[in-house]
Amino acid sequence: AALTRATLSLHGRRAASRYPAGIRMMSDASLAERARALGVKYLLISFDDLFGTTRSKLIPTTAAESVETDGAGFAGFAAHFDMTPADPDMLAIPDPSTLVKLPWDKEIGWVASNLVVRGQPLLQGPRNRLKDMCDDLLESRGLVLKTGVECEFFLLNKDSIQIADGYDTASKPCYDQSALMRQRGFVCELNDAMQEMGFPPYQTDHEDANGQFECNWHYDHALTTADRHCLFKFTAKSLAAKYGMRATFMPKPFSNLTGNGCHVHVTLHCAKNNDINIFKSGKSREDATDLLSETGKYFVGGLLAHARGLCAITNPSVNSYKRLSAPVTASGATWAPATATWAGNNRSHMIRIPDAPRIEFRLPDMSANPYLLPSGILAAGMLGVDGKVDPGKPSTENAYASGTETKEDAITLPANLLDSLRALEDDKKLCRAIGKECTDALVKLRKVQWGDYTRHLTKWEL
Repeated sequence: AALTRATLSLHGRRAASRYPAGIRMMSDASLAERARALGVKYLLISFDDLFGTTRSKLIPTTAAESVETDGAGFAGFAAHFDMTPADPDMLAIPDPSTLVKLPWDKEIGWVASNLVVRGQPLLQGPRNRLKDMCDDLLESRGLVLKTGVECEFFLLNKDSIQIADGYDTASKPCYDQSALMRQRGFVCELNDAMQEMGFPPYQTDHEDANGQFECNWHYDHALTTADRHCLFKFTAKSLAAKYGMRATFMPKPFSNLTGNGCHVHVTLHCAKNNDINIFKSGKSREDATDLLSETGKYFVGGLLAHARGLCAITNPSVNSYKRLSAPVTASGATWAPATATWAGNNRSHMIRIPDAPRIEFRLPDMSANPYLLPSGILAAGMLGVDGKVDPGKPSTENAYASGTETKEDAITLPANLLDSLRALEDDKKLCRAIGKECTDALVKLRKVQWGDYTRHLTKWEL
């Protein structure tokens, strides 16, 4: 009974399907019914741990009914959670509304899950936290967070040492048509797969580094986007392997090339007022920042004020800080911020307002957890809204003109992972807003990882 109550609290009221007919079925259908309708034989019961590593069990669809009720058991300590071998099983309860058939392996269905321990939702579970925060936002304020992500990745050869396309050597390769078309087979199959799974892309391009690509799909409810973010990474890696390559989302795999960012586009919508975007000012504008309402600007203020602590969420790996602190690359810009500043339609700052009433948050990289990322953004932004935090005057400078932002009163971002973890620990308001159980566990595990890194002897030291 306790498990049934936990399952209901995780899934909540059955929402209408967010996907086209044929991709996701009627909202009240069970996991077993959806699996039969899709014609899949097996299911990947999947979840992301605190480090954003996707964990799964493969089950036959004949077991779908029992797994939906009882969950699939995992040893939580064996993944990146603050748990021990003495803890009971962690149960992954699949969310049937997320089930999709994998286009490259049509016998397999993929489904996102929420985590339960001792009959209660796991408080450090990333998807649990995002869902709870979004539910609270809707219930207490009548608002919906919508996000869109720009996912960047490199295509490498099988040994991950070199870029897969040996001809991709241009000094300014961004939007290179020839380099894009040499990977046409992979790119088109990736686009087709996304279309089949219900989140059709609207553009794919060759990005600023050699061997680097980006794929964009339409924004949606933050939880929906996070699920798709996970699924996109899995899809890109799977299809790259099919073509004899490896897709990497590492923030900075090459010191001389632009890193893999994960820019997030953010809006808040009023659920009871025709889904209106409350970041929209309705004013005529002289600058793109005039498009933002007072609420939107306060949200920006929150992101700026909590940027240092937020880095532990948006840039959570040792390698992340090779991207943030990088010198100008061969292409002419790092595309990553070094200080917490904002501007209009100006890509050289941490926050850009791109000629539309939305916030483009350019700090995160592709090592960010797809669920903790929007959780952190929502927490920091709403602290700004509640505190009416003035973001200050937007910058009009080219922040890359001298290799770093020059605004005197700008907050400097952490130089490394340890600094960001300490900043998060010190930001008590942000930790409470995200969920202290979650941030405490994240900081503890990442500090262990930092210790492993500092004990590693590098070639540079020799």
